[in-house]
Amino acid sequence: MSEIIEVSSDWLALREPEDARARSRRLALATARRLGSGPIVIHDLGSGTGSMMRWLAPLLPGPQTWVLHDWNADLVEHAAEGVVPLDHERRAVTVRTRTGELAQLGSDDLEDASLVTASALLDVLTAEEVRAVVQSCVDAGCPALFSLSVTGEVRLDPRDPRDDVFQAAFNEHQERRVGGRRLLGPSGVALAHGLFLEAGWNVRSAATFWRLGDHDPRLLEQWFDGWLEAALEQRADLQVEGAGYRALRWSQLRRGALSAVVVHTDLLAWP
Repeated sequence: MSEIIEVSSDWLALREPEDARARSRRLALATARRLGSGPIVIHDLGSGTGSMMRWLAPLLPGPQTWVLHDWNADLVEHAAEGVVPLDHERRAVTVRTRTGELAQLGSDDLEDASLVTASALLDVLTAEEVRAVVQSCVDAGCPALFSLSVTGEVRLDPRDPRDDVFQAAFNEHQERRVGGRRLLGPSGVALAHGLFLEAGWNVRSAATFWRLGDHDPRLLEQWFDGWLEAALEQRADLQVEGAGYRALRWSQLRRGALSAVVVHTDLLAWP
């Protein structure tokens, strides 16, 4: 995972409110109905600073223990030292942390799991890593809830004829090879969906949306800059066109005239 992407705690904090608005509450409540009475243990994969825990814990029964898995020790330490969320019965959850690569995830790592969760993860894994995650969930025999996997679809308003070109370049960048690893990008959630079905599991999905606009201009600005920079990194031949495109979109941003919808998929699987 450390070869894929460096994610700052500042960026995770900036996006956390929009993540919370976007995630499927319907799938979260369906997850809660499959857990029964506590105590329950939730393993959160690629947990970052713990935003999934803070959003989901109040919707689930307790007592809860969250085990936060991430390759980045600084991020999980940040999560463990933060405000402890409360479960549905308003009891404080217990937090444990584990640091390691998800490629080495095995069934033993999830042997006590009542639920496995992840957020914004499947699109930054390889096919091998997604297979390892799905197999570990199947071996554990507990529900799995994956939120906010990108689909590659972005809708900018007002529309510009160049949007599709930069969207395609960004999606190519999401599927690039990094350190010998081929990332799945927008196809990650589809692979996980298919693997759970092959295992004979039930699967439900929901379209989920980041809706970015002048209610949070800093998030829109940082998202757009990252999106365009990735596209231009992938397609150097777009640099000249990208300069004009960036100038137009920045002008719209400053006037509060730009908005964007970033489409994701949430996935719930259970035996």
